Amino acid sequence: MNDETVTPMMAQYLDIKAQHPDAILFYRMGDFYEMFFHDAALAAEALDIALTKRGKHKGEDIAMCGVPVHSAEGYLLTLIRKGFRVAIAEQMEDPAEAKKRGSKSVVRREVVRLVTPGTLTEDSLLEARRHNFLAAFAEVRDEAALAWADISTGELRVTPCPLPRLLPELARLAPRELLLAEGREPDGLPEIGCAITSLARSSFDSTSAEKRLCALFAVGTLDSFGSFTRAEIAAMGALVDYLDLTQRGKLPLLRPPLREIAGGTVQIDASTRRNLEITAALSGGREGSLLAAVDRTVTAPGARLLERRLSSPSRDLPTIHARLAALRWLTEEPRLREDLRDSLRRVPDMDRALSRLALDRAGPRDLTAIRAGLTQAETVAARLPDTAPPLLAKAAASLRGHEGLIDLLDQALVAEPPLLTRDGGFIAPGFDADLDETRRLRDEGRGVIASMQAGFIDRTGIASLKIKHNNVLGYFIETTQTHAEKMHADPGFIHRQSTAGQVRFTTVELSELETRILNAGNHALELEKAHFATLRTTILNAAGAIGTAARALAEIDLATALADLAATEDWSEPQVDDSRAFAIEAGRHPVVERALRRSGTPFVANDCALSTADTPAIWLITGPNMAGKSTFLRQNALIALLAQAGSFVPARHAHIGVVSQLFSRVGAADDLARGRSTFMVEMVETAAILNQADDRALVILDEIGRGTATWDGLSIAWATLEHLHDQNRCRALFATHYHELTALAGKLRGVENATVSVKEWEGEVIFLHEVHKGAADRSYGVQVARLAGLPASVIDRARTVLDALESGERDSNTRRQTLIDDLPLFRAAPAPATPKPSPAIERLKQIHPDELTPLEALRLVYELKTLVN
Repeated sequence: MNDETVTPMMAQYLDIKAQHPDAILFYRMGDFYEMFFHDAALAAEALDIALTKRGKHKGEDIAMCGVPVHSAEGYLLTLIRKGFRVAIAEQMEDPAEAKKRGSKSVVRREVVRLVTPGTLTEDSLLEARRHNFLAAFAEVRDEAALAWADISTGELRVTPCPLPRLLPELARLAPRELLLAEGREPDGLPEIGCAITSLARSSFDSTSAEKRLCALFAVGTLDSFGSFTRAEIAAMGALVDYLDLTQRGKLPLLRPPLREIAGGTVQIDASTRRNLEITAALSGGREGSLLAAVDRTVTAPGARLLERRLSSPSRDLPTIHARLAALRWLTEEPRLREDLRDSLRRVPDMDRALSRLALDRAGPRDLTAIRAGLTQAETVAARLPDTAPPLLAKAAASLRGHEGLIDLLDQALVAEPPLLTRDGGFIAPGFDADLDETRRLRDEGRGVIASMQAGFIDRTGIASLKIKHNNVLGYFIETTQTHAEKMHADPGFIHRQSTAGQVRFTTVELSELETRILNAGNHALELEKAHFATLRTTILNAAGAIGTAARALAEIDLATALADLAATEDWSEPQVDDSRAFAIEAGRHPVVERALRRSGTPFVANDCALSTADTPAIWLITGPNMAGKSTFLRQNALIALLAQAGSFVPARHAHIGVVSQLFSRVGAADDLARGRSTFMVEMVETAAILNQADDRALVILDEIGRGTATWDGLSIAWATLEHLHDQNRCRALFATHYHELTALAGKLRGVENATVSVKEWEGEVIFLHEVHKGAADRSYGVQVARLAGLPASVIDRARTVLDALESGERDSNTRRQTLIDDLPLFRAAPAPATPKPSPAIERLKQIHPDELTPLEALRLVYELKTLVN
C-alpha cells in the first residue's frame, strides 16, 4: 500500500505525531484516547493493556491501543512516572460540523497540552504534600542561574547557581524535570533522578526571555520584582517558554519571581541529604525520614512548606528568631493552638485550585475550595489575638478582606458540587431566576404543562380540554368536535389538525414553552457554565490576595504543627546566634526515638559540646559497632538542621552558632553504574567535604578509611582529621575504629576524645548508648559478630586469632607478622563442635502435651528445673 492510500484520519494522526516525535500521542476518538504504531506498543507494555490492530499502513498492520477518556488521568500518571511524555490531541469540533465540509472530512484535532513530569496540575497526578518543581539551568558568559516553578501552586523562584553548586541545589529542590540548553548536560546529572529536557538555545536567550517575562506579568520592566542577572532572566524565560509550549498558550498563574540570595540557606549536598534521611529514608520511601517523624501539619500547603524548610534551613538570624518566637508563644497557648488546628483542618488546597482555574482545567469543586479556604481564613484570623508575635500577626493580616468574594461564592454555589462542570447542578437555587425557571421546566415539565392546561380550561370553560404530546406535532391542545367552534372563536388558539372525533390546536405560548422544555436541559447547563466562567474570572482577578492568604494559612499551619510537636514530645527552644557554639544537653534522635517508642524502649539522651571561642572543635568518637555512634552523629546534625529551620529541638537545651554548611559521610555503597567501589565513593565524598567546608560548617564523618587496607585507611583517616582541624577549622564529629587516632587529642588543641559506653557481663557485651569523654579500650567486634549469629566455631576461631594479634602488638611488626604466619589458619578445618546432650531436652522429647493434666504439667516444670540445674 503506498502513501496515496493513507486514510484522511491516519494522515491527520501522522501529521500531529510528526510535530511531537518524543511524546506518546493520545489521539481523541469519541470516548477514547487511541494510540497507534510504536506509541501503541510502548503504551500497551507500560500500562499493561491489550495491544490490537486497526487497518494497514504501507502494507503493515497498524498497532493500536486505547484508554477511556473518563479514566485517562490514571493512565497518564503511570506513563509520567515511567518517564514518558504525553501529547493530548482533542477533537476541536463536533463530527456534525466536520461533515458539513464533506462526507469524508475528518474532525479537526489539535494538541491542547503536552504532559510532562514538571507540568502536572491535576490532584490525581500530584502528591498533595509535596511540591512538583520544574527547573531550568542557564549560563550566560561567566554567570549561571537556576530557576524553578511549581505550576500547581504558582511559585516561581530563581537563584545564582555556579555550575559546582548545581547538583547540591537540585538535591535540595528535588525537581521532577530539568530544562537545559541543547548540548549542555553537566557531569553527574543522571544521579539526580529527574527527567532532563533539552530546549533550543533560543529559549535561553536573555533578551527574548525578558520580553516573555514582562508580557507574562504585564509590566514594562522586571525591576519592580528585584535586580536579576542575565543568567537568572534566561533561566526564568526558558521556564516560561517551555510552559507556553506544553500548555499550548494557556500559561499558568505564576506569582512574581522571588530571588533567593546565595548563602541564605544552609548548604547541604546530595550525599548528606541522603545520609541524614531528611525528606526520604535510605529505603526510598517517606517513612523513616526526618520529615515523616516531625510532620504534624494538617493542610497540604503546610506540609509542602515544612518540606521546604527542612530542605533549606535558614542562615538568617532574624528569620530564625521570628519563627522560634511564634512557636514559643503557641506552646504557651495550648487551647488556642488546638482551636487554630481545628480550623486549619478544614482548609483545602487553594494554591492548586487557583492554578487549575488559571489553566482552565478546573471544576466546580475548585470554586468551593476557594470559598472554604477563604471562609476558614476569616475564622483563623479572628482567633489570633492582637498579642500574637509578628510572624503570626502578619499572617493574620493577610487572611482578612475577602468577605465580598465569600458572600458571592456562598450565594452562587451549592454546598457539595459535582466534580465536573458538564455534570451541572453546582449553581445554588435562587442565584439566577432564569436558571431556576429553566431547571423547573427541565425537572417539572409535566407539572408546568398541567398548570397551563388548567389555565386553558378556565379560559375556555371546556373541562375535557387536554394538552398532549406526540413525536409529530409535539405539544398540542386537544378537544372534541363538540367544542371546536368555541376554540375557533378564540383567536389565541391556532388550529393544527382535525381527526374523526378530535380537533387539535396550539398557541404561541404553548409553542414557546415546548421549545423551552425541550431545550431546558442544555440551556440550564449553558447557564451554569456561563456562571462558572464569571465566577472563575472573579476569583482570578483576586488571585494575588487569595495566594497571599493561602501562604499565610500554610505558615500558621506549620507554626502550630511544630508547636504541637514541641509541646507533646518535650522539645526545647534552641538558642541560635552568630557564635561558634555547639552545645547540646540531653540530645535525642527524633526518628530513632519515635521508632523505639513503638516498642516501648526508651531513648538514651546524650550531651555534645563542640566549641569554645574560636577554637576548632572536633570530637573523636570511638566505641564498638551497634553502640550508637552513627545515631549520635546524625542526631546532632539533625538538631542543628531543625533549629535553623525554625523548630524546637529534641534536647533539654541547645546552643547553636549558625551553621553555614552541613556535611555528612555516614556509610557508603558501591556505585557500580559508574564503576566506583565503596571506597572510591567514600573518598569522593570525603574530598568534597575537605574541599568545601568552611569554618562555620558542621561535619559528621563515620569510619573514614575502612574500605581499604588497615594502614592505608588509618593514614587517610589521620590526615583527614588533621585537615579538618588545621585547614577547615570547623565543628566536627569524627567516629572511628582506629584507636591509634586517639593520640591526636594530645597533639591537636581542638580535638577531644569521646566514647560510647559498653559493659561486659559474664562474657556478654551490653550496649549502654552513653557518650562520655575518653577513649574506648577495645572494639568488641567479636562479641558483636556473635550477636549477629555467626557460628560458634567461627567466633571461637576469631578469639584465637584476635588474642594472637593483640599479643603481637606488644612486639615489633616483624614479630606480629610471624605470629600471624604461625596461626594454623588453613592447616585443618576446625572440628565441628559437638554439643552435649541436654537431659532437659531429652525429657521434653518424651512428653505429649495434649495428654498432660494441669497437675502433671506443673510437676513437669519442677522436674525440668531440676534437670537444668
